[in-house]
Amino acid sequence: MTALTPGQPLLTEEPARGRARTGRSYSNRPGKIVYGLLAAVVLGGMFPLWWSFLVASHDSAVLSRNPFPLVPGGNFLQNAATVIDTVPFWRATMNSIIVSTVCSASVVLFATLAGYAFAKLRFRGRGPLLVFVIATMAVPTQLGVVPLYQVMAKLGWTGELLAVIVPSLVTAFGVFWMTQYLSQAVPDELIEAARVDGCSMIRTFWHVGLPASRPAAAMLGLFTFVATWTNFFWPFIVLGPQDPTLPVALQQLQAAHFVDYSLVLAGALLATIPLLILFVFAGRQLVSGIMQGAVKQ
Repeated sequence: MTALTPGQPLLTEEPARGRARTGRSYSNRPGKIVYGLLAAVVLGGMFPLWWSFLVASHDSAVLSRNPFPLVPGGNFLQNAATVIDTVPFWRATMNSIIVSTVCSASVVLFATLAGYAFAKLRFRGRGPLLVFVIATMAVPTQLGVVPLYQVMAKLGWTGELLAVIVPSLVTAFGVFWMTQYLSQAVPDELIEAARVDGCSMIRTFWHVGLPASRPAAAMLGLFTFVATWTNFFWPFIVLGPQDPTLPVALQQLQAAHFVDYSLVLAGALLATIPLLILFVFAGRQLVSGIMQGAVKQ
């Protein structure tokens, strides 16, 4: 060991973070390759909408001569008006809004309650019951269509929106999603403190579990709304042509032997506009939910 000379500091300064031994500094900013990949992903995601707009802005005569247009035409508003006049567009849109909103709110409520019970409560059969709920996700929807339709027919709900809403009030994916999130987001000590303060089980969930689950619940509600809005299989079976949801109504644009793709894609764009508006307003909450779900704080 060398002796310290007068005036020499006892502790030496650590090298600056992000510097190498050669003195060069490192940057955590993404490079050109990352930005290039992100730009490619964004353009790839926007291309279907742009292509739909290109086709929807022409008429069938132009598309028969040039099936792959490169520039937009001037018939989009006319095609959109034709779609609105051909199918019960506004009624179908209102039906889709009602079904999607009710199903999203119901899935968030019941999935959060079940997820909180599976994550933080201790009761007999908790593990096997959760495994059974998750296992139902492996059963295809088509296998349950016939018995489900028979039940709806006996209840007299065929042709009504209740036949679409009731089977979608809760989902196995929602229960699994909220169980995984709440098991990490809510500390057991916080629940014990609430119980010591005199809170009942419901009040503990309302004041502790529910506020902690808001990011994951927002994502679940958004995904459920989109899935319900675009659902075609079961509403097409159980609803009639007089009171359809939006995807079922747009199916009426396809004739038996001829499909006017300009009208079909114009209707598809009109059905996509509410989802784009929803993502614009819910984008910040979506990003917050992704970050809080991916990073354990």
